[in-house]
Amino acid sequence: MNPDQVASRILEILDEVADGLDLSDVDPDVSLREQLGLDSVDFLDFVMVLRSRYGIEVPEADYPELMTLKTSVAYLGPKFKKGESS
Repeated sequence: MNPDQVASRILEILDEVADGLDLSDVDPDVSLREQLGLDSVDFLDFVMVLRSRYGIEVPEADYPELMTLKTSVAYLGPKFKKGESS
């Protein structure tokens, strides 16, 4: 999965967990929580989807790695490649 595909997958999950987001112009270098207005529940739902759907565990200590789209792609890209079947 290339970085654009990983970014697309991340945005799809975010759209699923937080209805009504405008994902058309996400800046990859700006905090996702700030620019999309995500709250802590939305963020935890995002982490839960990663775990339940894709088998990706994100320890709490690694949450800062999911701050921006750019850092999320870098962190999650290799994890999607390992065991991703869908």
